[in-house]
Amino acid sequence: MTKKQKTFRPKARLARGLRDERGAQIAAERKMLETIGTVFERYGFELLNTPAFEYADALGKFLPDQDRPNEGVFSFQDDDEQWLSLRYDLTAPLARFVAENYDALPKPFRRYQWGSVWRNEKPGPGRYREFMQIDADTVGAANMASDAEMIAMMAECMEVLGIARGNYLIHVNDRKILDGVLETVGMSAGDSEFEKRRLVVLRAIDKLDRLGPDGVELLLGKGRRDESGDFTEGAGLSSEQIDAVMAFTRSGTVDRQKVCDRLAQSVGESRIGLQGIDELRRIDAYLTALGLNSDRVIFDPSVVRGLGYYTGPVWEVELTIETQGEDGRMTRFGSVGSGGRYDNLIKMFKGVEVPATGCSFGVSRLYAALEHLGQVRADEQKGPVVVLVMDSERLADYQVMVKELRDGGIRAEMYMGAGGMKAQLKYADKRRATLAVIEGADERGRGEVTLKDLKLGAQKATEISDNVEWRSGDAAQTSVPRAKLIDGVKQILARYDGA
Repeated sequence: MTKKQKTFRPKARLARGLRDERGAQIAAERKMLETIGTVFERYGFELLNTPAFEYADALGKFLPDQDRPNEGVFSFQDDDEQWLSLRYDLTAPLARFVAENYDALPKPFRRYQWGSVWRNEKPGPGRYREFMQIDADTVGAANMASDAEMIAMMAECMEVLGIARGNYLIHVNDRKILDGVLETVGMSAGDSEFEKRRLVVLRAIDKLDRLGPDGVELLLGKGRRDESGDFTEGAGLSSEQIDAVMAFTRSGTVDRQKVCDRLAQSVGESRIGLQGIDELRRIDAYLTALGLNSDRVIFDPSVVRGLGYYTGPVWEVELTIETQGEDGRMTRFGSVGSGGRYDNLIKMFKGVEVPATGCSFGVSRLYAALEHLGQVRADEQKGPVVVLVMDSERLADYQVMVKELRDGGIRAEMYMGAGGMKAQLKYADKRRATLAVIEGADERGRGEVTLKDLKLGAQKATEISDNVEWRSGDAAQTSVPRAKLIDGVKQILARYDGA
């Protein structure tokens, strides 16, 4: 007897570091993106879309974490033996686009874009391998007014989304100042290992919020072993150098000019450091002229950003509201956006410096913040009007009814399952439908339809104490002439507009 071969069935499982999203959250995120996009367009930015894949050499090696295979990116080899990679942000593809189309573009070139990005990093709580960003960039502007504009635009986006002043703060720094500090402690740009060690320093400081001062000091020194046992090599600084770098990160205060004065002492005679301080002073003047004072924007030397391509001013948008962490403790919500100047990125293609600056919001993080503040409630998104099927022989008639509703601007669907009325109402409830349309033989004989207000019905059900009360009347149901279907539905929906 031949042994029956077992049929292979793959296990339904979500890939590690990824997540599924359903309609209500997607709709809320889309509305948020459109709101931000409206602000970007008001500032004169035009929409651009670039592919998810780029040639690997066009993306460069600028990621904050390169502790995974392919140095932080997901890559594959095409049939022509060239390597392609999923984009890890929206800025590197922009640099390729500008370099490829440079002569045809207006300069400065101002674009905004949103889309998914992918990073081959170790997943963790709130740390996904795929996430969405929305960016705006100005390419071809060397003056600090363009950086100040980015900061002002991000502040406006926060407030348009409903995040009030006092609930957010933008932290600004300049990478040139850190370069000046490193120069004063003996790290010379002429050393063969300078760039490698400098990136380790940058990425160590960028983890200050997550690891705390002790963890950062380990990364500035010999290195650090995390909870999983993985070891990250450090920058190899001496204890004196570490003290100087850590003192630099603690130089912030609410007075922007005082921060500049303190930093001037840290960089000594370093030309690159003094240039960075001059850039901050000019940004301060522009921000002050735009009405952005220290209640919304501060200078914070601990902000350096982890991406390797930044060359000057950098910033982060922090939510100052508190949320409960996984350990049960209350903590600040943290960063929801960032940006900075990257004058050398396009040079990778063209061989000449093309100044550029940009900003970026992390969509999922920002959505979670808005949900926490009660500005969006994905679980209360309204579903479609559901037309119940009371007679399977009359599907075409019900389809006509649904078409009328849609033509009237109403989101509607006909029940496509095989269940009875109880199952259909249960389906409508799961779809978060506001109301159901019922036309059985009795209604059709009278030339009417029954409109069942499902929200009101759910509310009344909690108030009814016995069966007699239930049968005595149903305020959640009303009948209207078939010809008045659209008006009757709109009247019920109007009860919940804005709810």
